[in-house]
Amino acid sequence: MSNVAEKLAKKSSRPAQTKQVRLRLVYVDFWSILKLSFLWSIILGIITVVAAFLIWSLLNQTGVFNSINSVLTEIAGQGNFNLNDVASLGQVMGFAVIVAILDVIVITALGAIAAVLYNLTVKITGGVMLGFTNK
Repeated sequence: MSNVAEKLAKKSSRPAQTKQVRLRLVYVDFWSILKLSFLWSIILGIITVVAAFLIWSLLNQTGVFNSINSVLTEIAGQGNFNLNDVASLGQVMGFAVIVAILDVIVITALGAIAAVLYNLTVKITGGVMLGFTNK
């Protein structure tokens, strides 16, 4: 066995040393948090619109709207109310899009507020202690 191979064999048989480092998070970049919260709110908005479409499609395909119409007709005794007029696909999707847009605005603003509040409270609390390891 060559000299280099022996050195490599000795190094690989030794267990790897793990080093733990404790760091304190004392500052959060406002623009980074703003961009990240905007991205998460866009994702949540897309999920909201898709979920609204899937739930409406499921309820329509299973006949839930027709069952509700028949129950309301029996209770009210009138045949002029139709749930599809109130909860049509266009109206449900329009409402879901409005909720998604409001979601984007509110979640982005809350992320920005959280970043500012964290940076202000770090002066009082000293930050968050985090532990890291290289293993």
